[in-house]
Amino acid sequence: MSDGCQHFNQIHTHAANTSGCEECTKMGDTWVHLRVCLTCGHTGCCDQSKNRHATKHFEATGHPIMRSKERGETWGWCYIDEEMFDPI
Repeated sequence: MSDGCQHFNQIHTHAANTSGCEECTKMGDTWVHLRVCLTCGHTGCCDQSKNRHATKHFEATGHPIMRSKERGETWGWCYIDEEMFDPI
């Protein structure tokens, strides 16, 4: 993990709450890629998706750390520090 981000202590889970974007699933909508909040496990769609639910989750909750839920991707992102890291 990176030395610059001070939010790693807010990582409480690596598990996703759902297999798809929680809000898009409820709306019957689609997404491009999925992201998982490492504070609470919320699964949201990426910023390339029209609804941008992962970023909206950060804006609503302040949970700063997320990771990609895409197969073969191990990167994470801190919204506050705007810094990538490998959470594994």
